[in-house]
Amino acid sequence: MKIVLGFSGGVDSSVSAVLLRRAGWEVAGLYMDNAGAEARNYALEAAARMELPLRVLDVREELEEKVCAPFCAAYLRGETPNPCILCNPALKFRALLAEAERIGAEAIATGHYARAEGGALFRGRPENDQSYMLCRLTRDQLERAVFPLGGFAKREVRAAAEELGLMAARKPDSMEICFIPDKDYAGWLARRGAVSAPGDFLFHGEVVGRHEGIVHYTVGQRRSGLHEGRKLYVSGIDAATNTVELALWEELFRTEVSARDFNWLVDEPTEPLRASVRVRHTKWETPPCTVYPLGGGEVRIVCDEPVRAPAPGQSAVLYDGERVLGGGFIRRPNEKEREP
Repeated sequence: MKIVLGFSGGVDSSVSAVLLRRAGWEVAGLYMDNAGAEARNYALEAAARMELPLRVLDVREELEEKVCAPFCAAYLRGETPNPCILCNPALKFRALLAEAERIGAEAIATGHYARAEGGALFRGRPENDQSYMLCRLTRDQLERAVFPLGGFAKREVRAAAEELGLMAARKPDSMEICFIPDKDYAGWLARRGAVSAPGDFLFHGEVVGRHEGIVHYTVGQRRSGLHEGRKLYVSGIDAATNTVELALWEELFRTEVSARDFNWLVDEPTEPLRASVRVRHTKWETPPCTVYPLGGGEVRIVCDEPVRAPAPGQSAVLYDGERVLGGGFIRRPNEKEREP
């Protein structure tokens, strides 16, 4: 049986290749090239040492269209987008499936820390779970997906790479966004001509200072300095008025979250249901909630316990125990929504 593995030469994809081979798969690698010659050559060398056939696919044009441009537009709207959540269904898994069709492979694989079983998506081990990042995969993509690392912790994978003598064993993890390696979002936007002008900080309706431009801020971020002896945090960003709203720590918490463009990985419910929700890629904040499907891709989520600073543009991902039910993009609290 053939399988196409997304392969970068890093520790996760390298150990995944070994595990897939041990499970009886004939593994073909696909390197999605958008990071330049150094990263590409590293992947080619790692694959050669493992005797893994590797095809290099230039994805820069598609990355721009499906990820970079929407990411830029979202920041200018005052949102906080997650590019990996956009990239996985629209680019990465789409490319893997196309390659599988090209070579006649039955399945596709990546080094994500999650589990796929029978077209359903489940959490990985708690310390490294990446199911949140996969919430917008299609059910068709999941039906052919294999995640070899779903039952492992990262420390176990790195130890396995050391034992196997893999080239990537001591290669540092890549934590940054692939197209913004220096993590300077504002600089990246400015180089694209997407500059936001300075404007007012508002606290309880009063102007309390000037901000550098809305792209420098995200909901939940602390503002430097104190106001009347208290720390202030960003609670809202209004692109239309070019203002950044501030609040006290205790004012950041919400019990209700609305999401749009919800991608259901189960049959879409018609009645309220109980679940748990994650509003950012964290390990600890998944309170129980009641979910009200509103139709048209919209849901209203009422949490049993408040969640901190749900940021518009991030994803609200629902779980039934270990299973991922789906995910949608968080809307602003003042956006008009339908009643359940």
